Amino acid sequence: MPLDVQAIPVLSDNYAWFLRDTETGTTAVIDPGEAAPVANFIEKEGGRLDLILLTHHHHDHTGGTEALRQRYHARVAGPAAEQQRMPPLDIALHDQENIAVGACIGTVIAVPGHTLGHICYDFPNPPSLFCGDTLFSLGCGRLFEGTAEQMFESLHKLDALPDATRVYCGHEYTLGNSAFALHAEPHNAALKERVAEVRRLRAENKPTVPSTLGMERATNPFLRAQDVQTFAQLRREKDTF
Repeated sequence: MPLDVQAIPVLSDNYAWFLRDTETGTTAVIDPGEAAPVANFIEKEGGRLDLILLTHHHHDHTGGTEALRQRYHARVAGPAAEQQRMPPLDIALHDQENIAVGACIGTVIAVPGHTLGHICYDFPNPPSLFCGDTLFSLGCGRLFEGTAEQMFESLHKLDALPDATRVYCGHEYTLGNSAFALHAEPHNAALKERVAEVRRLRAENKPTVPSTLGMERATNPFLRAQDVQTFAQLRREKDTF
């Protein structure tokens, strides 16, 4: 049975992601940046939270963790490499380890770059990637701690995942990212179509994510960079665009 995923808007432009295993009823939330909107959502969904999954230590992704842990007695999982910089972990995760949400088994992918210990969660049914601040729709995370080489390698760890993989990132940044993407690839027809869709969605106050890896491979200049030098130049340009 598949994983059911719903968005919970938090803070100004973050998304926490609510997961429910439809076979067992087990629930999880990914990157609860603040507690109140997540708790309100959970109460409407039956009042159960079993697991909190964290992708990296930044407060806008972890800020609601302790309050939610105490309210729902949820276990907390996150990157072992950052456990000294985030709320206490019940499960410290390493690259390629598995994490279960009920009967749904996900795989941890280490993706240093935005932070040195950042991880993604890859679930197969349906193909779903919870990538925090590593990959955005039409963009990628800033290099706060890692290098361009690390981020380039991290993004290409995702090459093995199918085009149909849904990309659940941590922010509603797509419209902002679209301006630079068009600057980088002004003749990309697929990108122009995507930007038109993004503008329509935002005009209707609708989310632009999840995207898919297939869409990002066709439109995201950071995924489309052929080598680390090109990627690094794009990242530098984006930082001052």
